[in-house]
Amino acid sequence: MPNENNSAVVHVQNLHKRYGNLEALRGITFEIKPGEVFGLLGPNGAGKTTAIEILEGLRQPDSGTVTVCGMDPAREKGALKERIGAQLQATVLPDKIRVQEALELFAGFYHQSASIEVLLERFGLAEKRRAFFEKLSGGQKQRLALALALVNNPELVLLDEPTVGLDAQLRRDIYALIEQFRTEGRTTLLTTHYIEEAERLCDRVAILDHGQVVAMGTPRELVHSSGKGTRLEVRLAKPVLPDRLKQLDAVVDCREAEGRYFLHAQPPARAVAALMRFLEAEGNALLDLHIAPPTLEDVFIEMTGRRMEA
Repeated sequence: MPNENNSAVVHVQNLHKRYGNLEALRGITFEIKPGEVFGLLGPNGAGKTTAIEILEGLRQPDSGTVTVCGMDPAREKGALKERIGAQLQATVLPDKIRVQEALELFAGFYHQSASIEVLLERFGLAEKRRAFFEKLSGGQKQRLALALALVNNPELVLLDEPTVGLDAQLRRDIYALIEQFRTEGRTTLLTTHYIEEAERLCDRVAILDHGQVVAMGTPRELVHSSGKGTRLEVRLAKPVLPDRLKQLDAVVDCREAEGRYFLHAQPPARAVAALMRFLEAEGNALLDLHIAPPTLEDVFIEMTGRRMEA
């Protein structure tokens, strides 16, 4: 059942977790409000999965405080499992278990459960109810994982990289399901390293890097807080040192990747004019130009000095 009061569904304060010499979480703090889709966005190794495993009670933090649905995941695991649903990065089921059998098995783990028939229909698995797990496609396995996460009608759904490895159409299908969670008033925590996924789905985002929250807010707030302005993606006939383009009028920053130049400009019209004058003077030519507003990746680059690599 959705949380009907205004208290935070998830509260994380100064959370630390170390594996030997690796400090996976370095004092992260955030809250998730009832009914919102909250994203932990960052590259692989940023600490997203460690954070979500601590919230589920699968790992214990070294220090810091965590409450989920008003409970301590480490000490109240049994009670907490009734109120949360989780989809991990990899769903491993016996090859010969059938889709409906898996749902019935998981439903038996809880005091109450959602209708198996409704879940089969909702996740497009009704025609596959008798199919063995090993015979399902990647997208069908992912939809089954989401159905299993909702089998107890949870207040909070934890999704760890739910669309990784899926093609564009299957990603859109998963996006539609997550957007339904919001419509139902269900709280969702989503981890992802896909920029467009966080921008499309999340009400608020915490950007993680090397176990720290480097920025947090709504996608719009984070983008507007960026001081880098409009993004220009440029392809030139001849290579140029990025530092030379960075010196152009109205260009705030420039980097090069795979033969393309990514400039940030304020205002963009002045930067484009300066670029054209520069290319003419250099005997160079503009092969391609795309102008776009800044993205969350631009915020990440601004905060960390590097791109968000998968």
